[in-house]
Amino acid sequence: MIKDFLDRTFYEVEGKLSPLPYAVFISAGNDGTGAIRALERIANGYPFVKVQEPLISRGEVTEADLNGEYVFDYGWADAWHRAGGDYYPKMQISIPFTPATGPRLLTRTDNPEHEQLLLGACMQIARQIEVSSIHITFMQEQQWRSAATAGFLQRMDQQFHWHNGGYEDFDGFLADLASKKRKNIKRERRDALADGIEIEWVTGEHLTEAHWDAFYHFYMDTSNRKWGSAYLNRQFFSQINDVMAEDILLIMAKRDGRYIAGAINFIGGDTLFGRNWGCIEDHRFLHFEVCYYQAIDFAISRGLKKVEAGAQGAHKVARGYLPEPTYSAHWIADASFREAVERFVNDERRYVREDIAHLETRTPFKSSTDLQALRKLSLSEQNKTS
Repeated sequence: MIKDFLDRTFYEVEGKLSPLPYAVFISAGNDGTGAIRALERIANGYPFVKVQEPLISRGEVTEADLNGEYVFDYGWADAWHRAGGDYYPKMQISIPFTPATGPRLLTRTDNPEHEQLLLGACMQIARQIEVSSIHITFMQEQQWRSAATAGFLQRMDQQFHWHNGGYEDFDGFLADLASKKRKNIKRERRDALADGIEIEWVTGEHLTEAHWDAFYHFYMDTSNRKWGSAYLNRQFFSQINDVMAEDILLIMAKRDGRYIAGAINFIGGDTLFGRNWGCIEDHRFLHFEVCYYQAIDFAISRGLKKVEAGAQGAHKVARGYLPEPTYSAHWIADASFREAVERFVNDERRYVREDIAHLETRTPFKSSTDLQALRKLSLSEQNKTS
């Protein structure tokens, strides 16, 4: 069902998917084979409305738990249940298991009135099917503000992104850093490979089932040790390899002819999206090398403007990744509960802005480096393709 819908409609909205491979990501997870385990708990309801021409609201699903969202509302759910209500099901508008910012309200033209119609339709549907709430996560800022106009509560969080300042190579990036920070990164990269470890970039036709077997081993080991829950099964990786191999980058670490660690990345039009990492051997700084420094190397080599290294991790700042706000919008059906949530998100936004401002003072860049100019450079290129 979803693949047909994507084929008929999502791909018609040219240039709106950021990145386009994530539409295929959803398709691979909805082909009926259970490739994404958690999707078994999500109802396949993808409403859209028509106003003279088709309008699309991105990936709307009703959901029975919080897994795979990256914008967490555990406290809200707990408070709702303690008050005697049912927080689930709720409506979630997002890309499953993927904390990547992009358009969530898709239209063939950038029309704010059409976005308001979509948001109104979502609220109408939510009332009809009696869900507790609507959650639109990792929105573009303009659509986030549009959602506020429609009556959604505004929430902020942060991620860490590396911006390409037109560097010719990694040394060009290092030249923008303060001397001490530059030396620290060089030392970390050297120490990461000190045990005879080699790094491979694997993408496109060079990806094999052997690579996926190794990576899945890393993924499961890390999931079992750190998170306790693995969303993706082995078949999923074969499926995305079949449909989007050119948009996948595996960064693999090998020692004594054996793969010991790796990270999966997705290649967008101008952005490298870092996702899952795993390892079966512990080596100092290897995580930083595989997930952060090699991603920067690859982005520079491909002329990509940005690396999004995923959620969490203020330690990324010292590695040249800047704090960036992320945006989500929330509609709460119950008026009294909505007031409590509104107070919470207002305070939270203030804290996030203060934390970003604080982290800005701790970047490794020289004091003469214009961080806003760095951001604008990547954003100007991104806007050309969005």
